[in-house]
Amino acid sequence: MTHVEDELSSQPECWRRAAALAPGHRTALPAPGERVAVVGCGTSYFMAQAVAALRETAGAGETDAFAASEFPAGRSYDRVIALTRSGTTTEVLDLLTRLRGTTRTTALTADPNTPVMGAADAVVLLDFADERSVVQTRFATTALTLLRAHLGLHPDSAVADARAALAADLPEGLVSCEQFTFLGRGWTVGLANEAALKMREASLSWTEAYPAMEYRHGPISITTENRATWMFGEPPEGLAEQVRATGGRWVAGALDPLAELVRAQRLAVAVAAARGLDPDSPRHLTRSVILSP
Repeated sequence: MTHVEDELSSQPECWRRAAALAPGHRTALPAPGERVAVVGCGTSYFMAQAVAALRETAGAGETDAFAASEFPAGRSYDRVIALTRSGTTTEVLDLLTRLRGTTRTTALTADPNTPVMGAADAVVLLDFADERSVVQTRFATTALTLLRAHLGLHPDSAVADARAALAADLPEGLVSCEQFTFLGRGWTVGLANEAALKMREASLSWTEAYPAMEYRHGPISITTENRATWMFGEPPEGLAEQVRATGGRWVAGALDPLAELVRAQRLAVAVAAARGLDPDSPRHLTRSVILSP
């Protein structure tokens, strides 16, 4: 078993622990009404997108998501939340340094022995969700679970759905598809973006991701036989029928959307195996991007 397979399989237990920890981190996490930005890089940026949409939809306060390198200079926030598994990502550390003394910051990280511990005003440590793999799975979803629980939006069914996502066979024939598109709405747009990234990283697949209502505005033109469109959450009316009419394969998301991401992670590993690739050694990637001064 690869590291990534082992780690993604542990997600139900990691989510259970994260949800239980959330009340103890209340003061480090955004209070209702605060104006918040959530930042990260790569996978963490896509989790930031999901958190921002969840928080705004819940009426907890205006919330934006940015890649750490694209944080708008001069914009005022009550708090900035930084997601960083390694605690060493250059863009995140640079941003936290710039914000020190002007904006409250909280970092969610997996490693207590990294610079982020001193760079942020507060730290939420999820060391039980740390990973050996380059390709992120459990840390990202565990951090999102903690923030989801903090908002009161973590359903009891999520952990059970994650177990179901690990136990059930992938849809027959899906692994052999030549192209994959992931769609989301609201907070699941970030999950769709992350699913596509997992497919690129682990299996070098041609993958795309869009807000579901945008799919008709051009992207559906690539849909045809032996290509799959996977929906995270409730689809727009009529979209499944339109995809099927192209000859493309429609994959409905029947589980909690975060558990659907677990299914997509499994697909990425399965496609990698089918292509003779090692998902623990993704091409051109390292566990953390650390840039020279």
